[in-house]
Amino acid sequence: MPIRVQNDLPAKSILEAENIFIMDETRAVSQEIRPLEILILNLMPIKEDTETQLLRALSNTPLQVNVNFLMLQTHRSTHTSYTHLNKFYIYFDEARQHKYDGLIITGAPVENMEFEDINYWDELKEIMEWSKHNVTSTLHICWGCQAGLYYHYGIPKYQRETKLSGVYEHEVLNRKIPLVRSLDDYFYMPHSRNTEVHREDILKHPDLMILAESKEAGVGIVMRRDGRQIFIQGHPEYDRMTLSNEYHRDLKKGMNPSIPVNYFEHDDPFSKPILKWRNMANTFYSNWLNYYVYQVTPYLLDAIN
Repeated sequence: MPIRVQNDLPAKSILEAENIFIMDETRAVSQEIRPLEILILNLMPIKEDTETQLLRALSNTPLQVNVNFLMLQTHRSTHTSYTHLNKFYIYFDEARQHKYDGLIITGAPVENMEFEDINYWDELKEIMEWSKHNVTSTLHICWGCQAGLYYHYGIPKYQRETKLSGVYEHEVLNRKIPLVRSLDDYFYMPHSRNTEVHREDILKHPDLMILAESKEAGVGIVMRRDGRQIFIQGHPEYDRMTLSNEYHRDLKKGMNPSIPVNYFEHDDPFSKPILKWRNMANTFYSNWLNYYVYQVTPYLLDAIN
């Protein structure tokens, strides 16, 4: 998929070096097609890493995608320069003037806090409410999944006794649903979190379907039956080294983290991690864009309701 980004976004050169097709603004305007308009609310602290990961994940269909990054007015990132944010991100006041084919709400390092105690919770609620009538399909990732399930359905999150970190096997529960089409019966997906939602709370809502779960990691993928809202507790977009970087970061902080499960060869944290979820990530994001965005979004975005 040609991903359309600003000419000098740092992720562009990284992905081009991986032979991923990134289309700059100059070339994109010469094509007489309507690209999909995707908005990404990036709540992760190191925003450049998440930009690269998500753009890579969105790069595997022949559709043209125009990506805009959204930042919060009620929270200032301390790990990403203001210059980068000011150049490549927009505020919700600008985004809300438009409609979008798709919205991605990422995870955030606030999972140990109650939702109402987070300083940007009111703004995030406003964005999630707006998305119900102005976005064709919204994808919620990790903490974003838990926040979305709580806001839209009142489903609580629960504190885990220990952090869930590693690459876990998941079973596909309903192969007829296009979102999981072409996935193997069992697939691997990274997780990195201290909280979780429980399947019994989700099953109380007939509008929701659990599409994949893990014996060790619990609920993996949840979808509203019409596809307008999708929730994934894991991180299929993670790079090979992301969990390794998190582990060694926490180790340096003296947090005594557990070695990520099913990740390092022979559980040696200084070895090269085994990449076993890239095909799952490519298939999942392609299915979302194709079946729940491109196939159902109106040609004129103003027709979204």
